[in-house]
Amino acid sequence: MKGRVTIFSITGCPFCVRAKTKLRDELNLEFVDINLDRHPERRQEAMERSGKRTVPQIFFNNIHVGGFDDLDKLSADKMEELIKEIKEHSPPPEAPQPPPPEPSEDTGSPNADDDLRHLILQLYNKHLSPDGKGVDYTAMGQSTQFQDYVKHTAELQRVNLETASREEKLAFFINIYNALVIHATVTKGPPVNLWQRYKFFNTVSYIIGGHVYCLNDIENGVLRSNRRAIGAIRRPFSKKDPRLKIALDQPEPKVHFALVCGAKSCPPIKTYSAKGVDEELNVAAEAFLEGEDGCRINMIKREIRLSKIFQWYKEDFGSSNAEVARFVSRHMAEGEKKSQLDELLHRKDFKVSYMPYNWALNSK
Repeated sequence: MKGRVTIFSITGCPFCVRAKTKLRDELNLEFVDINLDRHPERRQEAMERSGKRTVPQIFFNNIHVGGFDDLDKLSADKMEELIKEIKEHSPPPEAPQPPPPEPSEDTGSPNADDDLRHLILQLYNKHLSPDGKGVDYTAMGQSTQFQDYVKHTAELQRVNLETASREEKLAFFINIYNALVIHATVTKGPPVNLWQRYKFFNTVSYIIGGHVYCLNDIENGVLRSNRRAIGAIRRPFSKKDPRLKIALDQPEPKVHFALVCGAKSCPPIKTYSAKGVDEELNVAAEAFLEGEDGCRINMIKREIRLSKIFQWYKEDFGSSNAEVARFVSRHMAEGEKKSQLDELLHRKDFKVSYMPYNWALNSK
């Protein structure tokens, strides 16, 4: 094969995993993977080449195919034409260039959060299912990488977050929340009913910077700026709680597109960096709303169907269904779905409903 297939991707993206599976297993095509977690300097290039901020973005030589759905919907004739292109023609200079060889992995970072993020990426890469939404918890628990991760969690006791920036707190606590869910699911098993879920989110914890943080403390105390959890009477942190000074000054609603609870209706797993967390959350929002789990539009019924997340945490998104719908529009990528949503918002003749939440375990 003279040419090449190039895919811009990120770790833990379900559509990236599906695209790679289709290229490799169904089409028997090798590809160059430009992972934007490892090569953040190429994010701008991916956006400029594709006109999109979401991934994956797939190229046959310099021909832009689009994302997974675009690849999956190609006709047999069009796919044959693209395969012929890369078999018979070398990549022109304007085609995406392969990344440089990966340096050897450095596991000697002195920072606990950097070490954990590195290990989380390894675990995600190895144990995510082909659609990117499932985790092989059994295999993960038996892996040496998971044992390394467990050892490194002890270092969280010495992390100092008092001087951390908003961006550092956002990335750190999103990553730690998602890792803690997986850690507890592997070691304790998943919650299977309402009472077990309550105990899971209020007792599973890490000691961070000398203080205990359960999942509820991280989500509602820190990331939602000390707002009440669903159905709770009190805020997570009292006025005298030393953890209150760690909480964000303002809640960040886009964390709901990043936090993973282990259920099948949760957003897909990935990790976040302090340097790029806001852009990464914007991309996570676009990807979540692009999928059927996040938002569906029925023009005939004039209905906007949203994830249950928008109902549970309504105060984070808006004071009314119309405000929630406008939030969704602002964070949705350009395309047919956004055009339909904006048309309904303009007509002001629509209803908002919320889809059932699937609490089944996101296991392979």
